[in-house]
Amino acid sequence: MEHSRKFDRLATQLGRGIIAGLVGTLAMTISSTLEMKLRGRKPSTVPGDAAGKVLGVQPRGKEEKVRFSNLVHFAYGTTWGIPRAMLGALGLNGLTGTATHFAAVWGNALVMQPALGVTPPVKEWGKEALAIDAFHHAVYATATTIAYQMMK
Repeated sequence: MEHSRKFDRLATQLGRGIIAGLVGTLAMTISSTLEMKLRGRKPSTVPGDAAGKVLGVQPRGKEEKVRFSNLVHFAYGTTWGIPRAMLGALGLNGLTGTATHFAAVWGNALVMQPALGVTPPVKEWGKEALAIDAFHHAVYATATTIAYQMMK
């Protein structure tokens, strides 16, 4: 019986993390869409470009590339809710949990995207691009934490 309760608690934590990751991804999508429209820039295909390199998948047309990138963005962001749940299970909530989650998510992006060749090295991004990217990842981490804590 105790084993079953532990499994139930783990499943609940993972479910909360996945839902929180989805909420965070929605918040990041809203912030980046608003920023994109305000600055007049095109949608980013970096998530799809990165996944395409890892998976060996190359969408054929521009529309398919944007669609694939959006799919990857949502899957990736939703999945990052699982580490958020793990942090919560370790007692890292509030500002500490948010900061730790932000560092993990953004740090991964800063390392993996240039390593995969889908963005230039971070030192070439410029202060504005770096600040905007940090802002969107902070929106994600904050919204994910809020959603996660609301489910407790």
